[in-house]
Amino acid sequence: MSRTAEYERTEPASENDWHSRPLEDVYDELETSDEGLSSDDARARLEREGPNEIEATEGISPLQIFIDQYKPALIWVLIVAAAVMAFVGHTIDAGVIAAVVVFITVFGFLQDYRAEQSIQALKEMSTTYALVRRGGEKTEIDATNVVPGDIIFVESGDIVPADARIIEESNLSVDEAALTGESVGVSKEVGEVAEETSLAERENMLYKDTVVERGSGTAVVVETGPESEIGQIATALEEAEDRDTPFQAEMDRLGKIIAAGVIGIVSIIAITELVIGDTPPLQVFLTAVGIAVSAVPEGLPAVVTLSLALGARRMADQNALVRRLPIVEALGSVDVICTDKTGTLTEEEMTVQRIVANRETYEVTGTGYDTDGEFLQDDTPVDSERVAEVMRCGMLCNNVDVGTRERDDVTDEGTGDDADATTGPGEGERTYLGDPTEIALFVAAQKAGFDHNELDEAYPRLGEVDFTSARKRMTTVHRTPDGETVAYMKGAPETVIERCDRELVDGEFVELTDERRRELEAQNESFAEDALRVMGFAYRPDVPESQAQDPDEDLEQEMVFLGLQGMLDPPRPEVPGAIEGCLDAGINVVMITGDNAVTARAVGEEVGLRSTRVVTGPELEGMSDEELTDIVDDVDIFARTSPDHKTRILQTLQKKGHTVGMTGDGVNDAPAVKNADVGIAMGIRGTDVTEQASDIVLLDDNFATIRDAVQGGRRIFDNVRKFVNYLLSGNGGEVTMIFTGTLAGLGLVITPIQVLWINVVTDGIPALTMGVDPAAEDIMERDPRPPEEGVITTRIVTSVVGIAAFMTICLLPLFTLNFYGEVIPGYDVTGAVVGWSPDYEVGRELAQTMVFTGFVVFEIVRIQAIRYRYGLGLFSNNWLVLAVAVAVTLQLLVLYTGTGQLLFDVEPLALVHWAQIGIAAVVFALLMAIFVKVQDLYFERY
Repeated sequence: MSRTAEYERTEPASENDWHSRPLEDVYDELETSDEGLSSDDARARLEREGPNEIEATEGISPLQIFIDQYKPALIWVLIVAAAVMAFVGHTIDAGVIAAVVVFITVFGFLQDYRAEQSIQALKEMSTTYALVRRGGEKTEIDATNVVPGDIIFVESGDIVPADARIIEESNLSVDEAALTGESVGVSKEVGEVAEETSLAERENMLYKDTVVERGSGTAVVVETGPESEIGQIATALEEAEDRDTPFQAEMDRLGKIIAAGVIGIVSIIAITELVIGDTPPLQVFLTAVGIAVSAVPEGLPAVVTLSLALGARRMADQNALVRRLPIVEALGSVDVICTDKTGTLTEEEMTVQRIVANRETYEVTGTGYDTDGEFLQDDTPVDSERVAEVMRCGMLCNNVDVGTRERDDVTDEGTGDDADATTGPGEGERTYLGDPTEIALFVAAQKAGFDHNELDEAYPRLGEVDFTSARKRMTTVHRTPDGETVAYMKGAPETVIERCDRELVDGEFVELTDERRRELEAQNESFAEDALRVMGFAYRPDVPESQAQDPDEDLEQEMVFLGLQGMLDPPRPEVPGAIEGCLDAGINVVMITGDNAVTARAVGEEVGLRSTRVVTGPELEGMSDEELTDIVDDVDIFARTSPDHKTRILQTLQKKGHTVGMTGDGVNDAPAVKNADVGIAMGIRGTDVTEQASDIVLLDDNFATIRDAVQGGRRIFDNVRKFVNYLLSGNGGEVTMIFTGTLAGLGLVITPIQVLWINVVTDGIPALTMGVDPAAEDIMERDPRPPEEGVITTRIVTSVVGIAAFMTICLLPLFTLNFYGEVIPGYDVTGAVVGWSPDYEVGRELAQTMVFTGFVVFEIVRIQAIRYRYGLGLFSNNWLVLAVAVAVTLQLLVLYTGTGQLLFDVEPLALVHWAQIGIAAVVFALLMAIFVKVQDLYFERY
């Protein structure tokens, strides 16, 4: 690739091997030096390479959201039905259907638009400026103008402007959580690392848009813009395809089936009437229109949309913000959840849990940054004086700051920064600012009764020997209340122990023998096996005055060993129960983390993962796709993973037929989150990129919320099945009635406007309230629904057919009795003709009214028959009871008001008619009870 006429670059042997090459080779490859580029060279490279920025993907426009509402096939079925009704002059019918279409599309648009607006648009992740060396001088430039070969300077608080190889560093630590998922800052140093080193362990590299926690450094830029690590993630994100959820595909399929069914039924009846009958063509056409209207479940799209919206609202109340309505149902079919560790399974707050002092081991209670806690030995509280010296050392040899800030600033602009911890509610909260490890030590000292203001005043700091990744320790010098000078040290246990010759035991100095050193090393290893991050502590009581003002490494000798502190980011207390609930529901939980294998295994065991087999990123890279496919179902923990690893794991699970939910917070998670069947972003510490790629945002970053959302998804799917069964069985009954009546020569047994009233109002209102039916008791004891299993199953098909047949069997006699005449003596249907008279047609309006009202009454029986298999009683949903009452009331208004009679061509019913309907309803109920029992026996057996 050519960068300028003078600058010819060949790509490295390995695409991302900048970390493993000698620094001289890096300079040669980039044709630069530690003096940086000239202004002319930088300008030419910028022209060829383009700006150092990542193009943000635009969000969905309001127009596109509106157009998407017209994609489902069922909407077009309704539109065609309205057009046909208008064509034949049934303007009222056409208007009702058109109103339903408008309601569905406008409501869907508003819901989707609000969800889109609830997440901030994708932002360009770039700094506003960068400090570079140009022409041998330091220059501040716009970060978008940084080019490969530039020498950059960073310090605490800076956002790294580009991928760069470190040249110099001083106590440099970088928070890479947004890129790698690493839960603590990464100490950086100059040098080379092996080519196969994972991204999270490349200590000699800086990466674009990560945050410098402390120290400073100088580095040479190797990649910018789209070629940076974060740029490649953005590219992968753009390549990810948006896919319909299984539910969207199922509803679209249902619409096509209904359309095909309508065409088929209408064609059969029309041909039959025209060939073997003597019905005029116009009447045949009107009959066909009536059947078409009865076959289309006009209320179904509205009921589905409202049900999903209500489900989304309930989930939002449980801290799960749904960005796409159909995904609410998709959650219910998830059978694998891939989750991050830090902040999702754990508190994201390092906590001291174990202490070694005075040759004893103590447990520390309390988690996170709560300063309430006790010190226990064998589960018995001990006086904090037993650990006072090691606690004092941890607070004094510490650079944590305490301040206040507003709640909105807790998450640092999508960096995933866990270095800042906040305690207490409201504005002006108490805040710890610093390294998470130091914060843990600071909080532990407060549990021992130390106040940092009082301690700083009593032990003023005189000087400091900085921590560096090479030294692995830090030392501070203080004046004691007695006027003496003392040094406190903390660091890696082996580094601290080798500089000690004594140990403090019960206030006495005791020689630190080789045997005792081996004991301490064994304790350190034991802590590490429990995934504890271990720090050693020591002090020197007799610091010479000459070293007090200008301390250096010479004073770090003849130290007195004080003890060890082991800390861990503890699991959230509710997570083990949530994972157990998922496992019981047939949902496998897989932890994918950037942390090391030891920590991941320990957390996995503590939260209750059934298998603690761990596969690391390097091991994953050594596997072929076939090898990964063979083991992926048996692995619950993947550690030291990169963005590519997460996507590869996800795709392997999907290829094996799993429906996968993927959580994520950092930029590195965005491609996997977008490719998942259900992408779940963290709302508190998540980046804008990941939130934009997700389907659901967890407002509390809590795994237990995922469990609750899955339960909510299953509940919604159950309810969708119930009202789909309810609505389709009603439509099936209408089609069967009209079909049978037509073949029997009875003409239309129910008018199109009456069918519309039933479909949209008297069936639609109860169906809508089914969307808030409570969850079945066994909802989280079932296995997840197979991906190939749609809303409509064999059982639902038999239910629809059976209910339709029984409704016809019970309602057709009502029509016949009142169509040809009244059989009860003394009652004259028309005022002129009494008794049976096949040759003299009378009472069509009354007969249609009987069928019309019978359908409404039968809905009460149908509702309970459908809900029975879910263990729900009639009064388990008060809204449903109210809806049925409303539907019946509206039907009575139609029957007994002049306007209703005029619009719907009905006659008021007498008590004798209600008695007939009541008898038919009882027969229908008995048939349904027998049918449901037979269904249960059959499907339990087969």
